[in-house]
Amino acid sequence: MVTHSIWRASLLAVAIGSLAACATTPAVETPSPVAKTQAAPIAEPAKPVIYQMLVRLFGNTRTTNQPWGTLEQNGAGKFADITPAALAGIRELGATHVWYTGVLHHALVRDYTAYGISDDDPDVIKGRAGSPYAIKDYYNVNPDLAVDPARRMEEFRALVERTHAAGLKVLIDLVPNHVARGYDSTREGVIDFGERDDKTVEYARDNNFYYIPGESFRVPEWPADYQPLGGEAHPLADGKFDEVPAKWTGNGSRSAQPRFDDWYETAKINYGVRPDGGFDFPTLPAEYMHRPPADHLAFWANQDVPDTWEKFRDIALFWLDQGVDGFRFDIAELVPVEFWSYLNAHIKARRPDALLLAEIYQPPIFRDYLGRGLMDAIYDKVDFYDHIKLVMRGEAGSGKLASIVEGYADIDPKLLRFLENHDEQRIASPAFAGDARKGIPAMLVSAAIGKGPVLVYFGQEVGEPGDGDAGFGKATRTTIFDYWGVPAHQRWVHGGRYDGGALRDEERALRADYARILGFVRSAPAMRGAYADLHAYNLEQTAGYSESVHAFARWSPEQRLLVVANFDATQSHAFELAIPAEILANWHLEGAEHTLIEELGSGERARLVVTPEGGTVSITLPPLAARVFELEVR
Repeated sequence: MVTHSIWRASLLAVAIGSLAACATTPAVETPSPVAKTQAAPIAEPAKPVIYQMLVRLFGNTRTTNQPWGTLEQNGAGKFADITPAALAGIRELGATHVWYTGVLHHALVRDYTAYGISDDDPDVIKGRAGSPYAIKDYYNVNPDLAVDPARRMEEFRALVERTHAAGLKVLIDLVPNHVARGYDSTREGVIDFGERDDKTVEYARDNNFYYIPGESFRVPEWPADYQPLGGEAHPLADGKFDEVPAKWTGNGSRSAQPRFDDWYETAKINYGVRPDGGFDFPTLPAEYMHRPPADHLAFWANQDVPDTWEKFRDIALFWLDQGVDGFRFDIAELVPVEFWSYLNAHIKARRPDALLLAEIYQPPIFRDYLGRGLMDAIYDKVDFYDHIKLVMRGEAGSGKLASIVEGYADIDPKLLRFLENHDEQRIASPAFAGDARKGIPAMLVSAAIGKGPVLVYFGQEVGEPGDGDAGFGKATRTTIFDYWGVPAHQRWVHGGRYDGGALRDEERALRADYARILGFVRSAPAMRGAYADLHAYNLEQTAGYSESVHAFARWSPEQRLLVVANFDATQSHAFELAIPAEILANWHLEGAEHTLIEELGSGERARLVVTPEGGTVSITLPPLAARVFELEVR
């Protein structure tokens, strides 16, 4: 039982800080210079809503799905497939940003030598289509995604223009910790990673890689059930890869023969961190935790920094010049925070409104990477996501969610919350929840409980289960390594019409619920305002209220909301929701009775009864219900 004093400690009223907001055109049409393109004017959102798509899979309508299938067999989505109709559907879902995953040219098994692109070795590639996080050329895009690979950058820039015209911002990945072992840029005038390295030593400050002098790279020992390309004959699939001397592997392995569960397809990048953990670069003083990007830029202006830092600065600025509006930084915690201060200061000088999102899983360093590292947002994975997953599975009560929010109150506006992404299991997979509808109450709570951005992964909104053995890895997550079709999502794509015409009734209803939730939080003024937990208070004193439900209040001068959700998949819950007088005092109510209107489509109206001791609202929640009650303005 939670005490009333603990509830009082959880009463938060923190003003929101807003993050920077954030007829088909042929994809091969040459666009005007993208650096000058302006997004269509839209109202600033209450919070960013990020729609993540794997471009290779998004527009693919081929349904063959042969394990280890080629592009010709299984198909691949193109930049051209992301039409104005597709973008309108994404915008209708509530999105403000699109995170285009897999855009950068990464290692893959396909012959593009006719376009001046070197072949990649299947022995150091995961899958056939390859990992989007094993970058081969930082100055170009994946040729698989182009109608005409010779004009692939033009096609990408045209996509950026279409996205902006739809009122959406563009995010792409930047992967600074590692690159493909066969990194080989085709851009003239740029010195490649490692091109000037001293390979006779393990480490030098201005080397781009770490080396194992005197040893050649050896491919991992394959598990008994694995062969590259599923065992298909290929001239380069010979159990060898020419790398002399061997480089450290992306996850930090210093063995010339990494393990199969290492990131063996990648090489670790050197940022001036010595093998003993010491730094060969200036330490950014602690007081920069609260200084603006311009001060960080001034600090680094007269500092001598490692060569790798300058290379990645130039890469990031190059993509800003292509019209990109921000970056998702892969596994940012494996790169020193000083580099992020340096890089992000340069990005903000060029684009003050750029959205910078960091994949970080270590809560003790969150504040450092937000403050000294100048990140705009960080994954809230190991706390919020990991616990709400247990709630969705019926393995834990929802009460801990409020304490997680309380513990991060000072950085809450900068925490990204999600239920799916390319690294996580699909909700509908039996390994996760086994029922896509269980995502609805969880999506509402995740999206509305905090002040930071929210993410939805393509196919999540129609209940894609992520089943089917594509080749590399096993099902429960939609493959990022292979050519594949995503069946539930393809039913929304509907042969390129993007009208949901082939969706099943339950998929159509699910998507409508996601659209209502995400559209509401995107625009609701209360998402910029105050928050107070109602769960602990009601768990303590309200009959019928339980750990299977969750409730909280959000309010701003323009809007007052009660958010309630039922995580129980089989039972309805009815109770008199109690609202403490401290909250109602902030709502500045006059009179004893007020009407609440449900805003997510249920059509319900409820009565708020106010007394000097507090207020009550009669609530009935069907299984997996998600409700937002807004106080009717008199």
